[in-house]
Amino acid sequence: MSTATATIYSVEVPQPKQHGKPGGIMRRLNFFTGLAGGVILAAVFGFLMNIQFAPGAQTADFASASAGPTFWAIMVGWVLGFMGGMGAFVGPIRWVMGRDLTHADAEFMAGKDQGKFRYWRFTTDHKVVGIQYLIMAMVILGFGGLLAMLIRTELGVTWAEVFNPDFYNSLVGTHGIAMIIAMIIVVSGPVGNFIIPLMCGARDMAFPRLNALSIWLLVCAVPPLILSLLVGGIRDGWSVYQPLNSQAGPGMIGYQTTIIVFAVSTAIASVNIMTTILTMRAKGMTWSRTPISIYGVFAAAAMGLYAFPFYQYSQILSMTDRLINTSFFDPVEGGSVWLYENLFWLLGHPEVYVILIPSTAIILELIPVFMRKPLFSYYMAIAGIVGVVGLSGLVWAHHMYMTGWAPQANYPFMLSTEMISIPVGFLVLVIIGTMWRGTFWSRLPMMAVFAVVFNKMIGGVTGIYLSDVPADQYFHGSMFVTAHFHYMLMGVALFGAMGGVAYYFPKWTGRYLDERMGSIGFWLAFIGFQITFGSMFVAGLQGQPRRVLQFDNLFNISNWISTIGAYTIGIAMLIFLGAIISSWRHGEMAPSNPWQAQTLDWQTATPVPLDNFPVLPVVKGLPYDYGVPDPLAPEKVEARLREEYEKAGTP
Repeated sequence: MSTATATIYSVEVPQPKQHGKPGGIMRRLNFFTGLAGGVILAAVFGFLMNIQFAPGAQTADFASASAGPTFWAIMVGWVLGFMGGMGAFVGPIRWVMGRDLTHADAEFMAGKDQGKFRYWRFTTDHKVVGIQYLIMAMVILGFGGLLAMLIRTELGVTWAEVFNPDFYNSLVGTHGIAMIIAMIIVVSGPVGNFIIPLMCGARDMAFPRLNALSIWLLVCAVPPLILSLLVGGIRDGWSVYQPLNSQAGPGMIGYQTTIIVFAVSTAIASVNIMTTILTMRAKGMTWSRTPISIYGVFAAAAMGLYAFPFYQYSQILSMTDRLINTSFFDPVEGGSVWLYENLFWLLGHPEVYVILIPSTAIILELIPVFMRKPLFSYYMAIAGIVGVVGLSGLVWAHHMYMTGWAPQANYPFMLSTEMISIPVGFLVLVIIGTMWRGTFWSRLPMMAVFAVVFNKMIGGVTGIYLSDVPADQYFHGSMFVTAHFHYMLMGVALFGAMGGVAYYFPKWTGRYLDERMGSIGFWLAFIGFQITFGSMFVAGLQGQPRRVLQFDNLFNISNWISTIGAYTIGIAMLIFLGAIISSWRHGEMAPSNPWQAQTLDWQTATPVPLDNFPVLPVVKGLPYDYGVPDPLAPEKVEARLREEYEKAGTP
């Protein structure tokens, strides 16, 4: 052990021997070396596997299902090469070699004094990771939104066939999973990583290197999904039921790779967030003094941690059925397609609340600030979040009413599905109760509250119909279902995220979001959203099926209206993106606490220092005491009056 030391807040900490410059090989690794490593190793693995399965062949025929092993090798090579090129394996290798990180190494990995280039590296600072998540969410949203425009173009041009049926089905499936991933991370990613440690009063996440690993695994998971479109895509919807899964082309391998890698990323992020919240809250921040956003992000992490492995297992088992002839889902060999459906939906419905709860919690965080009132029934909000977490794992089979699996279980699952509307209703009542008879500050973040409440009411009411077996027999597989889940996922999560971006933008960037341009984009998106999916409700009530390229002329008008609305959303999101980019570069400078909020995340300087707090804070009150009289106010008034009398010479 070297005698070298590093001084941290006047405490000398013994340091291991420094080998070379701080950071070592990490100084040379970044996104571009990761990209090069992924492409090179994917090419090598694909070439070797192609020789193995087709000796003498020069290229693989990716149009055939027999190309599956080669495409799988390419995906494995991409993942290993990209993560290796990013430096994800450097930490474990150093640990095996007995070369622990020094303080200087840790500071380098946190991005100290590296400027904007730290956003392209395997950086451990939670604030950098939060911004990386924000950018990645926007990239995936852009990709999914582009596919949505292509889908609506096909359905809007009712007099011609724009795409062939196979490619159209691939657009639908890829759009679905891309938007699901984007909605999962759009709040939990940037807020969970940038804001939650600050809100807890911590100096970083519990496991900084795992934090960096989670974001770069997410980045690594996206190219296989995009590449799958080039080799046949996924033509069976985002759920890709068996046996259609095993019968699909090699594009299914890309989808499965994305899900497996994304599930690992989610598990790592969930453990990190939960550990940070459980062990690193500031002194005095008891559970009754914890901001509601922390509860929301913690709940989403907990649901993701137990639910995502089911989805991951379903794809791993499907991949082994395809590649090494196992028979988990082959009834002829003793397998069961019901196993796949249950594994899939054991994630498929908790995932809805993984998306909804963080966005709703952000809305609950905004209301006290912009209403200048305490949160109405703080404990009811917590009860609502806990109730959703508890019931979310007991509702999955309502997606399987019409499959024929265990029909005797339909009515118990109908009951549990209807019951979960009770804790969700608690959250809505808390929102409405806080707004009741209040005067609000009409800024863009507060506008998001009204939009989310409106969308959640429509999505919640229509969901009651789909939870009932008799009604679901009529609506199942129709555009009514599509409209419902878009109101719940996009209508709540996306508009809540837009409000969160407007609210936290000054802390993330040190600048205000352009209120005028952002509001135009926001309200145009809201109007386009109502046009698009309101018309889908009508089409669904008329009987238009989902995932169908050609349909009766009866549905033409509904589809024209929905396509107009969808393009309105697309234009609006481009305007909102323009507001983000222009404000980030040239926006009005903001003070450290422009909203005069009381939570700890707004009590730090902007830009936030590397260690967040020079002295760890101590919490002595509730986070939402707006409008509550100061108990020392009479003494303060008396002292001020005495001072005025003394100045005037009055005894």
